[in-house]
Formats: sequence, C-alpha cells, structure tokens
Amino acid sequence: MPLVSMNEFLPKAKANKFAVGQFNMNNLEFAQATVEAAMEENSPFIYGVSEGALKYMGIEFTVAMAQAAAKKSGLPIALHLDHGSTFEVAMKCIRAGFSSVMFDGSHYGLEENIALTKEVVKAARAMGVSVEGELGTIGGVEDDLSVDEADATMAKPDEAIRFYEETGVDCLAIAVGTAHGMYKGEPKIHYDIIQKVADAIPVPVVLHGGSGVPDEAIRLSIQAGVGKINVNTENQVACTNAIREVLAANGEVFDPRKYMTPARNAMKAVIQEKIRLFGSNNQA
Repeated sequence: MPLVSMNEFLPKAKANKFAVGQFNMNNLEFAQATVEAAMEENSPFIYGVSEGALKYMGIEFTVAMAQAAAKKSGLPIALHLDHGSTFEVAMKCIRAGFSSVMFDGSHYGLEENIALTKEVVKAARAMGVSVEGELGTIGGVEDDLSVDEADATMAKPDEAIRFYEETGVDCLAIAVGTAHGMYKGEPKIHYDIIQKVADAIPVPVVLHGGSGVPDEAIRLSIQAGVGKINVNTENQVACTNAIREVLAANGEVFDPRKYMTPARNAMKAVIQEKIRLFGSNNQA
C-alpha cells in the first residue's frame, strides 16, 4: 500500500471520537517499532519527521523507510513533515514523496501565519498532500527550538476558527497547555478551547506534546475533539533507557544490534500502549 494523506483516516477519527498517533521517526529502529506495533494493533498511524531528523537521516532514506513500512504492513500510513518552517522545506518534502506536511507559522502574527499557510495548502492540495497548521505557541523543546512555559501562548478560539476558514488546513494544532518534551508537573489542558474550536470546524484538532500526558487527560482531549496526537519524547526516553540498561549490565557489548533490539522493543511497547489509549486500534 502506498503512503497516504492524513485525510484517509483523520475524518473518521473525528467522527468516531478516536485519535491517530503521530510517532516521530528518528532512525530505522523508530520506524520499525512504530510499524510493528501498528500491525499488531491494526491501526493507522503517522510518521512524523522534524527538520532536524530529516537532516540526520537524509530525505531519501526517510522516504524509503516509510514506503517500505507501508508496503510491508498494508496499513494506511502518512509520512508527515513535523513543524516545517518554510514553504521551501514543505515543497522539498512533497517532491521527495511525503504524503503530508505541517507548516508551523505560529511564531508569525495571525495575518502572516494565515497568508503563508494558505500558500502551502494551495501547493500541497494540487499534489494530494494533506496539511497541518498551527496557532498559538506550544512550550517545551522541539529540535533546537525552545519555548519557555511562561512564553507559551494559548490559542484564541475565534482566531483558530478564522485560521481554519481562511486556510482550509486538514487538521489544526492549537496551543492548549501541552508542551514538547517531558513534563515536570501535570499539564493543565484547556479542554474548553479544544471543544470550542473542534465544534466549529470540520477537521480534527491536533495535540502536540503528547508524551507524559496522563491517560485521563488524553481521553478528555479526544472527547473534546482532538483527532491527532503527537508522541516523540516518550519513545526517545524508552529507547535510551533500554540502551543504558544493556550497557550497564555488560560493558563489553559493542554490537549495536545487541542494544538496539531491546531499544526497539521498548519503543514498540510504548507505541502499542498509546495506540490503545488513543482508540485507533482496529481502525485501519
């Protein structure tokens, strides 16, 4: 099965009150762990690839791994540019074979964010590629970008609704109290903002910073209208902890397969748990 746009499954997710997970691809083992978990759970999913990960893996290897996963699994899988910073980066990914892109213009003013996102949507739609937009500032760390919690700005529902109406994005990330990275305390999610926006637009709201969010908060967010949830840090932590355990137990290990196999298995367990929590199991 070829890679698909997020429109192959996000409308169903919103209509049936479940969420599809975006699990970031940082190397081969992340790619394998995700597709293996999804195959066992019969779930659609999204490979998220940040610009930093793209530089690390190379765009050709990234697309090839995602295409191999789609062919092997037969599942609806989207390959999605995460937090694309420019029109040019989005177009480069589309030309290389990405089936979905995010343009993150949240650091611009509303008018400029709308104008720039519209250009990405226009070009992507002509290629059958889905687009995610973002409004408000989500705290935490994403690649080299760090946003202090005090500087994070909640999305305003009326602006989010206008943003959708003028851009026509296929899903919309809004700042509602989550953050990239792991939490020091429990996040305070503004379910009222999610609900107001989700009730007014036909596409799902996206929850960034899904790592470490309590299960009940995830369930409430989905009920309020979230249809896509991003997870990256939790997998990175599981991967690194598994590697540390192997090397701590035997300092003579030098074969990467000896520590990357447990790392892959640890990530797979996290992803299966998230798929079930999001309710996307048996929805492929």
